[in-house]
Amino acid sequence: MTTTNTMKHIYKAGAQPDAPTILLLHGTGGTENDLIGLAEMIAPGAGILGVRGNVSENGMPRFFRRLAEGIFDEEDLIARTAELGSFVDAAALEYGFDRSNVYALGYSNGANIAASLIFHQADVFKGAILHHPMVPLRGLELPDLKGLPVFIGAGENDPIIPRRETEELASLLSGAGADVNTHWERQGHQLTRTEAEAAAAWFKTQA
Repeated sequence: MTTTNTMKHIYKAGAQPDAPTILLLHGTGGTENDLIGLAEMIAPGAGILGVRGNVSENGMPRFFRRLAEGIFDEEDLIARTAELGSFVDAAALEYGFDRSNVYALGYSNGANIAASLIFHQADVFKGAILHHPMVPLRGLELPDLKGLPVFIGAGENDPIIPRRETEELASLLSGAGADVNTHWERQGHQLTRTEAEAAAAWFKTQA
């Protein structure tokens, strides 16, 4: 018996055996299908592992609980981070994709748990695309992230995430050795086409 039934998900193999797998992590109220089109635009031919968060907030799926807007339930976040990491490990075994060739693609709540995974484990991803993330945890000693490529898409006028929050996350990741590229928009918390295009252009440089 596998453990991949612990999280609702979809999987689609890559066009080639050596293609990367993109882990799709939706925003609040999303599903495992939300970011498929974005993944296909950013990484054509890549494998796709779309996951639905196990937490429900007023019927809306999330990856971890929060106490209020922008205030995370840190105990739950840490537990859910471990849960997601174990799920991806199990999925790699079940579906036969290369665990060392997985990129995270997350938006908002999904980007936050992707960042939390990075904060906890150096080699959890080959790279990450984080659209409108926050600092997941403070006071944590980050692992050695030397050379880890990270794209951050952010809104200068995001009503949920102040600019300083984005800059702090970028600084923490860079301070641990990650190679961070931050792209700014002026469309609030929206994930715009131009932001997606910037992420796609960045991803091409990783191939």
